[in-house]
Amino acid sequence: MAEFQGFPEAALDFYDDLEIDNTKAFWEANRSVYDEAVAAPMKALVAELEDEFGTAKIFRPYRDVRFAKDKTPYKTHQGAFVAKGPSTGYYVQIGAPGVRVGVGFYEASSERLAAVRSAIADEAHGADLEQVLADLTAAGWTLGGDTLKTAPRGYDVDHPRIALLRHKSMTLGKDHGFAPIIHTPELLDQVRADWREATPFVEWVLAHAKA
Repeated sequence: MAEFQGFPEAALDFYDDLEIDNTKAFWEANRSVYDEAVAAPMKALVAELEDEFGTAKIFRPYRDVRFAKDKTPYKTHQGAFVAKGPSTGYYVQIGAPGVRVGVGFYEASSERLAAVRSAIADEAHGADLEQVLADLTAAGWTLGGDTLKTAPRGYDVDHPRIALLRHKSMTLGKDHGFAPIIHTPELLDQVRADWREATPFVEWVLAHAKA
C-alpha cells in the first residue's frame, strides 16, 4: 500500500459538492474522486497507525436510510474507527469541515453504563477521570456525548460529578479543520500524537466499563 501523503484538496471539494448534491447521479459521476482523494488516503493513514493502535474499520460511505426521515443516500464524511472495547476506541474522519479526531465510547449497554457511572461516583476513580478530562480539554479536546436532562436513577442531582454521571455516551474530539497539515504526510504524526494524548481516557473507560 502507498504511504500516506495527506488528504488532497479534492477530498474537501468532493464533500462540499456532496452536501449540495447528495444523489446517486453525483456519486456515480464522482466515484473516482472519492476512491482516489478520500478512500485511498484514509486506508493509507489507518494502515500506518495499525501497528500501534490496531486494525481500523473504515465505514461504508452509504447511509442506512431504512428508518430515517432523511433519505439522502451518502454520508457527508468518511470515518474510520479502531475498536479497543465495545463501541470504545479511536476515531478519525475527513469531510467538508476538514479533519477531526476522536476517542471514547459512543454507546453502552445498560450494564456497562452502570459500571461507568459507578466509577464516576467513586471518589478515587471519579477524581482520576476529572483530571484526565481537565488535561485533555486544556489541550484542545472537547467533551461530547449523549446526556440525560436529569440525574440518572440512583444518583443525587447535587452529586459533585453529576454532569459526568448524566452521560449515556462520552467522547472527546479535536478538530484540525482546514489546517495546512491535513494535506501533508505530517498529518499521520499528528493523528498518532492525538490518539496517544487521549489514550488515558480510553484506558479509563476500558478499566471501568466492565459488567
